[in-house]
Amino acid sequence: MSEWLEVILRTLFAVVVLFLLTKLLGKRQVSQLSFFEYITGITVGSLAAYISLDTDKHWHLGLIALIVWVACSLGIEYLQMKSKKARDFIDFKSAVLIKDGKILEDHMKKERLTTDELLEELRKKDVFNISEVEFAIMESDGAINVLLKRENQPLTPKHLGIKVAPEKEPQAVIMDGKVLDKPLDTLNLTRSWLDGALEKMGLTVENVFLGQVDSYGELTVDLYADDFKVPQPQDKPQLYALLKKCEADLEMFSLSTENEKAKKMYEQCAEQLQASLKVLKPLIQS
Repeated sequence: MSEWLEVILRTLFAVVVLFLLTKLLGKRQVSQLSFFEYITGITVGSLAAYISLDTDKHWHLGLIALIVWVACSLGIEYLQMKSKKARDFIDFKSAVLIKDGKILEDHMKKERLTTDELLEELRKKDVFNISEVEFAIMESDGAINVLLKRENQPLTPKHLGIKVAPEKEPQAVIMDGKVLDKPLDTLNLTRSWLDGALEKMGLTVENVFLGQVDSYGELTVDLYADDFKVPQPQDKPQLYALLKKCEADLEMFSLSTENEKAKKMYEQCAEQLQASLKVLKPLIQS
């Protein structure tokens, strides 16, 4: 067999073996790497290259080494899941870099991290002032996580005592100009509903590159024609206008009637509707 043909066949074989073994190692191997996973990635790649290019009769030794290395990796990962001491020994421990707005210089030196590098990582977290940080920690994979002081944390509905409904992930119902029936079933929607929503926008399924439905049942689309401006849905603004009209009507009824009992009822309904509108306004006008 010609050497070039042998190299092609071995490379294809190495690709298949490497793919299967990487699948066996799991998603962690392709995510943010820990110290040992970094070494594993380099070694496995080198062994795969050896299998592809070594044209002598001992190429199978590279395959054996590759299998042994992957087996060791799996064994170490199992040991790490069972023992915290093993995790701390094999991987780096997490290190606190900032506490109560104060940089811990000794920990910085131990992690060989400069002030410029720390500031750069904080800016990636939208933090520009050290004094705003309650706690910053370098994880075992080198990532830096930051907890802001309470007064510097973004305001959330929980801080205001507002309960919000759980948010469901948007479902892609159209992709590459084709309707996806399973996401529609998940949302309890039909193709007829989808056709109607597209008709309101003056579109057909074939025009749409990607279409998504959010948890409120609103369809948003991205078209193949980038220059075409998609009409914005009017259902929410119309609903808000209708509710405001109802509120105004109730206030007018309370002013026009001479029946005290009816007047009080209209006033109470108007106040309840006004309170409801304050809660619904961010959702309806978004």
